[in-house]
Amino acid sequence: MLRILAPADRSRPFCDGVSRRNFLKIGGLGAAGLSLPHLLALEAKAGIRNSHKSVILVYLVGGPPHQDMFDLKPDAPREVAGPHRAIGTNVPGIEICELFPRMARMMDKFAIIRSLVGAQSEHDASQCFTGYGRTEIAPAGGWPQLGSVVGKLQGGVDPATPPFVSLCYECTHGPYNEPGPGMLGVTQSSFRPVGPNREDLVLQGITSDRLADRARLLSSLDRFRRDTDESGRMDGMDAFTRQAMGVLTSSKLADALDLSKEDPRLVARYGTGDTVKRIDDNGAPRVPQSFLAARRLVEAGARVVTVNYSKWDWHGGKGNDIFSREREEFPIFDQGITALVEDLHQRGLDKDVTVLVWGEFGRTPQISADTGRDHWPRVAMALLAGGGMPCGQVIGSTDRLGGEANSRPVTFAEVFATLYRNLGIDVNKATVTDSRGRPRFLVEDGAQPIRELS
Repeated sequence: MLRILAPADRSRPFCDGVSRRNFLKIGGLGAAGLSLPHLLALEAKAGIRNSHKSVILVYLVGGPPHQDMFDLKPDAPREVAGPHRAIGTNVPGIEICELFPRMARMMDKFAIIRSLVGAQSEHDASQCFTGYGRTEIAPAGGWPQLGSVVGKLQGGVDPATPPFVSLCYECTHGPYNEPGPGMLGVTQSSFRPVGPNREDLVLQGITSDRLADRARLLSSLDRFRRDTDESGRMDGMDAFTRQAMGVLTSSKLADALDLSKEDPRLVARYGTGDTVKRIDDNGAPRVPQSFLAARRLVEAGARVVTVNYSKWDWHGGKGNDIFSREREEFPIFDQGITALVEDLHQRGLDKDVTVLVWGEFGRTPQISADTGRDHWPRVAMALLAGGGMPCGQVIGSTDRLGGEANSRPVTFAEVFATLYRNLGIDVNKATVTDSRGRPRFLVEDGAQPIRELS
């Protein structure tokens, strides 16, 4: 909860009965609930809005099983095919798992990559957020993630909305966690309104006037340190202070962060899930409302929003455990992700907002009696939507067991080049400077956007 109180002599209510004392209030952060001002909703209905390109990146923590989701092998041996049935979609020739009926009815709004190659073999979120794997020699400080690069190159759309917002919950194990800004430094870190960090947004017993006074005092006290600082950390703190003041003193983000203003029918369309992690999980909580939160953030001005969703590392128990988890998990994900894509289309955002869903690797074709499907870096999948891309297609294929790319292998770098293209950034020209002053291109090996999505 975030609340800024106005001075006592301004506590009289407005004409709508809202007290000035409560003029800024942010709630529902635990579930990452966000809402846009009524004005934005009316403008959207009238076709009036300030267009900017955005990306919503959904990270499926732990590695989703591609053979059980979007690349079923019904003709393979039973120990490979698994128990799920493949069903047709509204795009002739495309079949997906029967546990995704909503997606099947709107497959024309999705694109599936079945031949993603170059994944690492161990759990590590970094490649999904930066495009670089462990084999690449990283610059000092490390590779920056997508949102950090975009924030550096394009800046913010609105002073009250950070260009890069992370809705990723901290996980128990570091490999699952979102990487930082890397070589770009702390000034390009994400704004994080979820998890334990939401407590940092609480201001108790301070008015908006006193907040401004304290900001000026902080600036005065830090001036002498800033003049002598050689580490660059004070510049980073300056950026955080500016960002925090913009957020705390603007009603725009406050209005955006109020789920109670949302139509309950739309909230129900996205579905509900676990707001806290399960005891046996070290991944992210299963919160479909985060998809709604992400859509509202990009409408409010964010360029990149990242979400980590649930736990997909299901190979610790007996073989059938993985399939019982899939029967539970897949329908909830199906409801949430189709609600997001449908929502974007209905609000006219399908050409401006790109949605990417993936995990760190694929899963073994052979189903182990003891562990289910294990880690499999040789081939994985990705799901995309929006961004003005030609959807309703499958890119690439795997062999009859789903273990190797059989046609059109796609790299992580190509996917990132596509995201940058959709954001209006030319990967052949744009560079960022590392900590040693050297320009660095945004993707490895001169990768180009995926031609099938152009």
